[in-house]
Amino acid sequence: MERLSIDDLEPDPYDDDLHTDRRDLTGPLSLANVSVVRYALEPGERFSGAAHAHPDQEEVFVVLEGEATFEVGQATDDGGPRTVTVGENEAIRFAPGEFQTGGNDADDERLVALGLGAPRESGDVLVDRIPVLDEGSVTCPDCGHEHLRIGEDGLVCPECGATTTVEE
Repeated sequence: MERLSIDDLEPDPYDDDLHTDRRDLTGPLSLANVSVVRYALEPGERFSGAAHAHPDQEEVFVVLEGEATFEVGQATDDGGPRTVTVGENEAIRFAPGEFQTGGNDADDERLVALGLGAPRESGDVLVDRIPVLDEGSVTCPDCGHEHLRIGEDGLVCPECGATTTVEE
């Protein structure tokens, strides 16, 4: 058995421009098969910086306080991505390969949510669009493929192998 107080964990954002209070419970709880992260998002903060999908991982977000707004689907879908709002004491599941991005679109209310991913490790992340960019869409500059993978040196096209970087 492992037990912890989330308040005892130091916030560990992976990007200060996205969120300031992200606490990963996975390691401290010695989780082997699922990843669990607690987010406390102020208005305007996001869970991640891009509309993405994990081909090998399902994700679940459980809203404990406030309201989360997700864009679900790809930019190339008929009508583009759709908006889904998840309220307090509600949850949303994204199947492996389903594109999503979410955050706190409220004007003055904090959002507290748990993000769970299974299996724990995801070997591949596909990126469809990056909401903070003016254009938002992420396509291969060489062949026009509609989404890219996150690679060590930037974004990589799964179709032609071209590598590109994104600058704000």
